[in-house]
Amino acid sequence: MKDGELQVRSHPGDPDPNEVIQNFPAALRHRARIAGPMVRRGWLENGPGPDDRRGRDDYVPMSWTAVLDLLGKELLRVRDGFGPGAIFGGSYGWASAGRFHHAQSQIHRFLNVACGGYVKSVNSYSSGSSQVLVPHIIGEYEDLTKRNVSWDQVAEHSDIVLAFGGMALKNSMVAGGGVSKHVERGAMQRAAERGCAFVLVSPLRADLPDEAQAQWISCAPASDTALMMAIVHTLVVEGLHDRGFLERCTVGWSIFERYLRGETDGQPKDAAWAEPLTGVAAAEIVALARRLAGKRALIVVSHSLQRAEHGEQPVWMGMVLAAALGQIGLPGGGYAYALGAIAYYGRRFNAVPLPTLSQGRNCVRDFIPVARVSDMLLNPGRTYRYNGETRTYPEIKLVYWAGGNPFHHHQDLNRLRKAFARVDTLVVHELAWTATARHADFVLPCTMTLEREDIGGNSNDPLLVPMRSVAPPYGQARDDYEIFADLAERLGAREAFTEGRSVLEWLEHLYQPTRDGLAALGLPAPSFAEFWANEGYELPQQPDDGGNLRAFREDPEGRPLATPSGKLEIYSETIASFGEADCPGHPVWLGAPYQPDETTPYVLVANQPRTRLHSQLDFGGHSAGAKHRGREVARMHPEDAAARGIQDGDIIRLFNSRGACLAAVVLTQDIRRGVIQLPTGAWYDPADRDEDKPLCVHGNPNVLTRDIGTSALAQGCTGQLTTVQVERFDGNLPPIQAYDPPVAGAT
Repeated sequence: MKDGELQVRSHPGDPDPNEVIQNFPAALRHRARIAGPMVRRGWLENGPGPDDRRGRDDYVPMSWTAVLDLLGKELLRVRDGFGPGAIFGGSYGWASAGRFHHAQSQIHRFLNVACGGYVKSVNSYSSGSSQVLVPHIIGEYEDLTKRNVSWDQVAEHSDIVLAFGGMALKNSMVAGGGVSKHVERGAMQRAAERGCAFVLVSPLRADLPDEAQAQWISCAPASDTALMMAIVHTLVVEGLHDRGFLERCTVGWSIFERYLRGETDGQPKDAAWAEPLTGVAAAEIVALARRLAGKRALIVVSHSLQRAEHGEQPVWMGMVLAAALGQIGLPGGGYAYALGAIAYYGRRFNAVPLPTLSQGRNCVRDFIPVARVSDMLLNPGRTYRYNGETRTYPEIKLVYWAGGNPFHHHQDLNRLRKAFARVDTLVVHELAWTATARHADFVLPCTMTLEREDIGGNSNDPLLVPMRSVAPPYGQARDDYEIFADLAERLGAREAFTEGRSVLEWLEHLYQPTRDGLAALGLPAPSFAEFWANEGYELPQQPDDGGNLRAFREDPEGRPLATPSGKLEIYSETIASFGEADCPGHPVWLGAPYQPDETTPYVLVANQPRTRLHSQLDFGGHSAGAKHRGREVARMHPEDAAARGIQDGDIIRLFNSRGACLAAVVLTQDIRRGVIQLPTGAWYDPADRDEDKPLCVHGNPNVLTRDIGTSALAQGCTGQLTTVQVERFDGNLPPIQAYDPPVAGAT
């Protein structure tokens, strides 16, 4: 802060700074901030219970004492009357960069300590499919994503990088806890200058940076599995695959090979078969396979490919392609699933533990896959399949959310509105009036990162940072810790929750294991006071040794993988035993799930934004400055636009049977024909909240996406793709009201 104004500068050692932090200055005191505790009028008037007024009701301001008294009684009603299994701790998503004020850790600790537990969610929206699949076929998820191929290896060793879905820099600019050096752009540039060839397979040219000098293969959305199969088919029929590696390090190759050759279904998965499915010429597929053979080849599959129906298949098939090339475990070669998806990946692990807040013990064993929240709330008691089990959705009375914004990351938002209308009580901690806060019964204003003290860092970045507050809390906002401590007191659990510590005492307590780890390595171990007084401390890191995958390659018998067979499972007996038609025992082509038709002739790619972290600080200056006429910006091909009478800069209406939204449009040749791209993160802003399917005037694509699982195996999120119709919007342009506080009335 200088003269009352916030100044933001990038870390001086960062070679490629992240401009998203420029959202802070305008956001710090924005009108969207929540100034004081609020309770929804309908809940005050009628008490707890289902209510379709959520999302279109007004609010009543209350004092902290009054609102916590009221909420404490409601938590006791649910906990003691229905049990902790009636509480859903829905908090999910990105929150504070701090190790202590991490919202999910705080709320889970509170619910465990004060309520005896809660129904939790597992996996993530980003990688829900792969997180379930990978342990069956490769082993530990972190072995593949964090202890495998590094950016230094790419820069020094890779001959060719085949990136399905790309490695867009907008994704790797962020990491939980922060990242001090953005190395991705530089690594790709060094690799390209050395002679490494990058090949991008994506409907979007921007999915690799210019520095990669990539060849662009414009592939039809959700057809990557077919393309991979055709490449492997070419390798096999031309004898270019690594038989020795397949025999030594995999199980099930012979079963898959019969399928690949068409012996089991009469259809060889060759280049000619793949051409009409992928839109890639057969000759180009064959040439690509030949380029890969015998090279230090790296296969990358992005998170985006598995955020779609049948999302397990490209992840599995990517491993099979890398295994057929025999490169897994070599420096700069093999399979780097999700490299570039986040700044955690492609880096070394720290050699000492980070400060970590204990969340206590959850006595409730029930859970749901994270993307099935609407299903759970709408269908209590219904059974569903997940990872080989038949499970039952619990009956939830109270949802408590702190950190995350489901009206950003969930699909089919009109269905989510109906789901939230079904619960007795919805509690939200928020710093601003997101759509999630507008649907809550209790809205408790919390501080943002700049207004509290914490420790910043993550396990794959060496810089541990003292995060000192630079501004006072906005209005009556409180730290989540303070809110939960006072609430725990009303439930008779204050001492158990706080352990008698202030925030600074907690920070010193959490820092001690890091200090002990440094001392054990014989390194300088500054006291907490010394650490807190400085600008950060560089932690030692583990060697870049390829992790368990390299050790397995060098000694498959002595260093087996954490799979049932101890090897890479091209055919999984475990998955086959589950009997799921939409995810059988080896990779298969299940057909193109997103087929345009006369009603919805375009495939919509709803990918991550470049001007903010998901929906965080959408009202910040950097995010708002990238919008056009206040709307999120979509991109489409000029020839598609001309056919619809759309010109560059127009406002367009995108719609299908689930909903509709407005967006501005930019025309570009860097997108495949038949595809429209609209990033996620614009705050949901319905023009008429009383309608069943109101028009989002701001450009949130999740009013259009389908709320179904990737398969019965993983039940992951399918929010990356859908089909839509588009037209120029010629009506009166509705105002943007997403950032305006809702109506607040008297008690």
